[in-house]
Amino acid sequence: MKTDEEKGARFGISGLDAVLGGGLSRGRLFLLEGRPGTGKTTVATQFLMEGTAQGEKCLYITLSETKDELVSSARSHGWSLDGIEIFELVPPESLLDERQQQSLLYSSDLELGETTQRIFETLARIQPQRVVLDSLSEIRLLAQSSLRYRRQILALKQYLARQRTTTLLLDDQSAMPEDGAMHSIAHGVIRLEELAPEYGAERRRLRIVKFRGRQFRGGFHDFTIDTGGIRVFPRLISAEHRTDVTGGVLPSPSDELNALLGGGIDRGSSTLIIGPAGTGKSILSLTFAQSTVTLGEKASMFIFDEERNWLIERSRGLGIDLNGMIARGQMELHQVDAAELTPGEFSQRVRESVERGATTVVIDSLNGYSVSMPGETALILHIHELLQYLNRKGVTTLMTVAQHGLVGDMTTPVEVTYLSDIVILLRYFEAMGRVRRAISIVKKRSGHHEETIREYSIDGRGVTLGEPLTGFQGVLTGIPVLAGSAPASP
Repeated sequence: MKTDEEKGARFGISGLDAVLGGGLSRGRLFLLEGRPGTGKTTVATQFLMEGTAQGEKCLYITLSETKDELVSSARSHGWSLDGIEIFELVPPESLLDERQQQSLLYSSDLELGETTQRIFETLARIQPQRVVLDSLSEIRLLAQSSLRYRRQILALKQYLARQRTTTLLLDDQSAMPEDGAMHSIAHGVIRLEELAPEYGAERRRLRIVKFRGRQFRGGFHDFTIDTGGIRVFPRLISAEHRTDVTGGVLPSPSDELNALLGGGIDRGSSTLIIGPAGTGKSILSLTFAQSTVTLGEKASMFIFDEERNWLIERSRGLGIDLNGMIARGQMELHQVDAAELTPGEFSQRVRESVERGATTVVIDSLNGYSVSMPGETALILHIHELLQYLNRKGVTTLMTVAQHGLVGDMTTPVEVTYLSDIVILLRYFEAMGRVRRAISIVKKRSGHHEETIREYSIDGRGVTLGEPLTGFQGVLTGIPVLAGSAPASP
């Protein structure tokens, strides 16, 4: 049984506590750094609110914001700061009130020693178990030299260590982007960053730069600031989710498609459905989601490119009662806004759907997924980690990719065929004065599959496959010729 000290001082932000391996080490000094607007005050406030909820004494020392500003910011999240002592060193507009002169100080007009002495007096009076100091930039300006600044911070650290106080120092990095002195003094360093893509909302992420004596989750982790506080999405590590899964096959409602696939799709595998726009990639993936529901299991579909209501209506016309499956809790249909969603949040949503019991996950499409990551160079790594996670949880995954072009040579914007266990290729081709559709299996890692190319149609019965196209050559080029005939001259 762990003691309270061993449990750590948690933030009350589940994702952040998971990244930190359980919160901050008690009685230590930590640095929370980031440019203005990255969410430092929000994180710090939640840290103190969690301490208050645990019955701890908490103190917020502010040199850059007034108490009214802090209360107003908390109110915007629906929070109350009752139980948190707030000591401000920032005066109001007027100092005409003698009582204000006695309790509030102009930081810029004081010597550093006087300011820190006032902080020590407040700490001695309240004897808090958690402290937030906002911000170091003011103390750094008062110090006027790195030597004085370091000495004062060391003195503060030693005092707080004797009191067994868990301390969070905030730094807006306005004076020094890389404060090596603070990094060496602090027991741990958390860095918040804000990125501005060319289009869409800002993206925020955090990283644990340093944490002495504690195993933490490295790398960048996406986070958002919503009404109600910070939401952190820990980087997905598939190796942490190894489970014993049973094999088996997920069949489609079509006997012909099952024959083409050699019986169906292997459970726990990833299938890529690739083809130009309009070939029926979404509907084909939906047929396997429908099969999942028919077997008494749950499916989850994430759509980037198509409007939710339009997909529901279109599915109904093809004999798939998507709305009914959703109403009965057998299907989850998630509309994803690529301009607003971070890769980390998307992975978290997929993970949550699996934890709610989904055994089949459809991502439609990877084109939209790539759009959600403008400027990202690690798209393939994100997809690889997500697919590995789903595979290790025994989840059957179907992904779609729309190729550029309609007939003939086409390009694929997201090259993930090598990550997929099964690749289903859809094509348009022209024959006898008509534009027709063809389907083939070009890759299957395990088991047998047909090497034929079949024509298929999409109608009120869904996806219907015909007999293998044995009378043509060059179907995949888009302009086939009859078997045994010479290609027409251009």
